[in-house]
Amino acid sequence: MKHNNAKKAAVVLGIDLAKSSFHLHGVDEHENVVLTKKLTRTKLYAFIAQMPVCLIGIEACGGANYWKRVFERYGHTVKMMSPQFVKPYVKSNKNDAIDAEAICEAVQRPNMRFAPSKTVEQQDIQSLHRIRSQLVARRTAQANQIRGLLMEYGIIIPKGISYVRKEIPGILENAENELTLLFRALLKDLYDEMVHLDERVERLEDELKITCRNNADCQRLLTIPGIGLLSATALIAAIGDIRVFKNGRELAAWLGLVPRQHSTGGKPTLLGISKRGDAYLRTLLIHGGRAIVRVADKYQDKRSEWIGKLEQRRGHNITAVAVAARIAWALLTRQSHYQVV
Repeated sequence: MKHNNAKKAAVVLGIDLAKSSFHLHGVDEHENVVLTKKLTRTKLYAFIAQMPVCLIGIEACGGANYWKRVFERYGHTVKMMSPQFVKPYVKSNKNDAIDAEAICEAVQRPNMRFAPSKTVEQQDIQSLHRIRSQLVARRTAQANQIRGLLMEYGIIIPKGISYVRKEIPGILENAENELTLLFRALLKDLYDEMVHLDERVERLEDELKITCRNNADCQRLLTIPGIGLLSATALIAAIGDIRVFKNGRELAAWLGLVPRQHSTGGKPTLLGISKRGDAYLRTLLIHGGRAIVRVADKYQDKRSEWIGKLEQRRGHNITAVAVAARIAWALLTRQSHYQVV
């Protein structure tokens, strides 16, 4: 441990998080370095617990939400930042100690954008979504493998997992399709595994339904056309405190749904959407937006008329992005339900 001034305690502390090795960089009220230290995971708890209360900066990375809760239990103020906002403060070559110094510098900036943290309940919902997404991908791969293998035996199944579910039992029972006993056994195993994945996905969706039913904000989001069970619960899992967003556009920007800028010389240049933030949540919202745009011409309310005019001017894709997230911010902020006007 190095002390430039042993009499003064650190008022701002930057911590470079990792799995088992943590680097700390602390400064006093005059921004003089008073602490540089490397600690193991087990020693970090005791060290932070005995420190005087201070401001701690960390990067939003794996385990950051857990450490934020731990440090706050010890009375510290903890702020998380996106790594891309910390990178400009890294001096010279990169290592863990320099990263901790950069974090300590960045957390003191008055205009720094801090990342919202997640509660344990939000992490539970997010875990349900992540596991379900992986199971759905495995199920799709399983169905594609079944279709590909059967094609080699001259049996064609149309695209779509529903056709696989419907036709495999008949193929297994058909004694005239020249499938060998070995391949029939392999095919049955593949089909049974796909059925098992169906059951697991269904159980996870049942858990999401229970969570949604018991959450008032989820119920508000479900009243918005184009937002269903998955979109509502994913939004609740991603958004900690809706009040950190000043307006709907800030929420849309956080989700990567606003144009990316490349402007210079006073000439604005807008490109495609920035695609920042949670890609999974952004995908759900855009798919919901597409569904609304597709049927907007069947309704006469103001929103549907606005969607129709926007689609004529800007096209289907831009319109789908435009209706994706901003109403959700309004409902969550005002604690109200969607009303057709």
